[in-house]
Amino acid sequence: MQELSVVISGFDPYEGITVNPALIVPDTLAKEGIAVAPNDFEDPLHGVDVRIHAVHMPVSFGKAWPMLNETLDRVHPHIVIATGLKQAARGILLERCAINLKDTTRPDADNVIPGQRLIDANGPAAYWTGLPLRAILNAFAADDIPASLSSDAGTFVCNALFYHLQAWAARQPRPTMCGFVNLPPVNEQPHPQHGLPLAQQITAGRDVVCEAARYYKRPMGPDILIP
Repeated sequence: MQELSVVISGFDPYEGITVNPALIVPDTLAKEGIAVAPNDFEDPLHGVDVRIHAVHMPVSFGKAWPMLNETLDRVHPHIVIATGLKQAARGILLERCAINLKDTTRPDADNVIPGQRLIDANGPAAYWTGLPLRAILNAFAADDIPASLSSDAGTFVCNALFYHLQAWAARQPRPTMCGFVNLPPVNEQPHPQHGLPLAQQITAGRDVVCEAARYYKRPMGPDILIP
């Protein structure tokens, strides 16, 4: 059986957040894995062992990327999905690009405020995601998961991590698919106006893994990616 290695990252709990889906979703997927119909021979994932590894980091400019990078060097994944929490989000946000900018007056977990500066003075202005966003959105629609595209992941720690991740992917000798997904707050109300139930967010995370893995195994052309 062929193996496909996936790393899913999230962030540790931080002030004001009692239930962080960007911590729970990666851990749950690493524990439970994904399910593929055993008799669906047309599924690109048929006969593929998708192994999910979870890692979470502090919301820190100085520590988040080194911790994720250490996991990547150890696991050598084919796919990396970074997740974060967007407190104002109604549903899942698929981030289209990482921009080369830190710009915040809010301190990170280390009480660091970097001000306004480039992440990499010698790097490109932005990196596009490597995830198959159209396929993921179609899977979300089938599962009734509210979602939308986001132009970028902001200018705080999430974006910095996303930028470092895409720069890392660009240096890899073999194709490595990477991207960033922002999750909304957990809201268990029957018809939430803000946030989503945790079970629905776990389903969304599983959809992202499955569609990324399917695309990795059987690319369907550039139109499946939405820049």
